[in-house]
Amino acid sequence: MTDDTATEEQFWDSRYGESDRIWSGNPNAVLVREISGLEPGSALDLGCGEGADAIWLAQRGWRVTATDISGVALGRAARHAAAEGVADRIDWQRHDLGTSFPAGTFALVSAQFLHSPGDMPREKILRSAASAVAPGGVLLVVGHAGYPSWEQNPDPRVHFPTPEEVLASLELPDGQWDVLLSDEHQRSQTGPDGRPTTRTDNALKIRRR
Repeated sequence: MTDDTATEEQFWDSRYGESDRIWSGNPNAVLVREISGLEPGSALDLGCGEGADAIWLAQRGWRVTATDISGVALGRAARHAAAEGVADRIDWQRHDLGTSFPAGTFALVSAQFLHSPGDMPREKILRSAASAVAPGGVLLVVGHAGYPSWEQNPDPRVHFPTPEEVLASLELPDGQWDVLLSDEHQRSQTGPDGRPTTRTDNALKIRRR
């Protein structure tokens, strides 16, 4: 394990350790919208955090492998799953996805807001994600399209890729995938000052033939 990896793990463990809950506890809206009509099967949730997406999927019949770099987040997610009665449907795994990746193939691979302030090889991880999609399965990638409006000192070196750039970075073989969704969208979000605002995100949904 490299020092960089330890630093990344420590960052996220510290972040999750700052409070009892960081995220809303609700599943991501694009996941709900895009996956609700699919037949439940095996799912891989990358960067699962406190487990809201994995729990939502498990409640709807999916068998979920959920992974995160933070052991603090995974422990919290497992407790939430037990409280919701779906602990037996979720396999929680700790991975630094840049160096290790869950084994197997899945009917759904979901990467929701897979961003990090550290040196995370996002393109490499998403290529591994595409490789983990079973024939007929779906890859859903949702990410930020830019900094939030309240960010005072955004780092100009940080690039938020468009859906088209994400698709190109996957380096998919010709004729083996169908693009089902590629767009930008706005969603409501409450800022640090408690005021409502909007944020622009993007989504890419593709199916392996």
